[in-house]
Amino acid sequence: MIAIVIVAVLVVALLAAAASVRIIKQYERGVVFRLGRVEEHERGPGLIFIIPLAHHLHRVSLRIVTMPIQSQGIITKDNVSVDVSAVAYYRVKDTIRSVVAIENVSAAINQIAQTTLRAVVGRHTLDETLSETETINTNIREILDVQTEEWGIQVTTVELKDIQLPETMKRAMARQAEAEREKRAKIIAAEGEALAAGELARASDVMMAHPLALQLRNLQTLVEIWVDKNSTVVFPAPLMSTIQELGAFLARETAATEGLPVAPAPAAPINGHVAPEAT
Repeated sequence: MIAIVIVAVLVVALLAAAASVRIIKQYERGVVFRLGRVEEHERGPGLIFIIPLAHHLHRVSLRIVTMPIQSQGIITKDNVSVDVSAVAYYRVKDTIRSVVAIENVSAAINQIAQTTLRAVVGRHTLDETLSETETINTNIREILDVQTEEWGIQVTTVELKDIQLPETMKRAMARQAEAEREKRAKIIAAEGEALAAGELARASDVMMAHPLALQLRNLQTLVEIWVDKNSTVVFPAPLMSTIQELGAFLARETAATEGLPVAPAPAAPINGHVAPEAT
């Protein structure tokens, strides 16, 4: 009988010890209720001891929680219906308040995040919603932070995940974007024409100051035409007189070099007739 009693006492002691020992992980904290009253300080991480039946341990995770905010229909400030979904990240900042102040933290944050998202997006136009997502994210996070602070929760980040537009609005925006691209193309082409006209004006000024420059340009144009192996080449009348002048110039240079008398240059045709030489 004594042996049986000793064994029973040992078994009860082992069971009591097993019920009194708890292991709190590194990312967890323990909130202990003693006879229904919460202790002032959290416990953990590591090995902790509690009194069975008198103490109740509630584990709280300190890791960041990812909470998707489901898509919902929102009417923007300019009366456009869009479907917006988002994602929020939060973490427990005060473990005791997160247990005592609210029953279900995740459900409460999800509901308040949906209403805040609808209110913030509804204050912006469609263009602002598409272009100022960073501002909208910051506004939602600040509003959630104020409301969840008393629960011991800190909302770290809120991001708009997806914005779905009606098909009619998508087609209208596509037409607007196409018209904008065409406008930019026409402006660029007009600017190019203006620059080209300015360069041509400066080139004409140079040719007016140096007449031979125009004739040399005509000759260069003829060379470019001959490269294409065209069967017919049209020579402008000013070009013919220029060729005669160049031929006379070369003849004078050659005669001066050889010491021979220089023949007078043939007169340029006037209205299809050659002027008579002076006696």
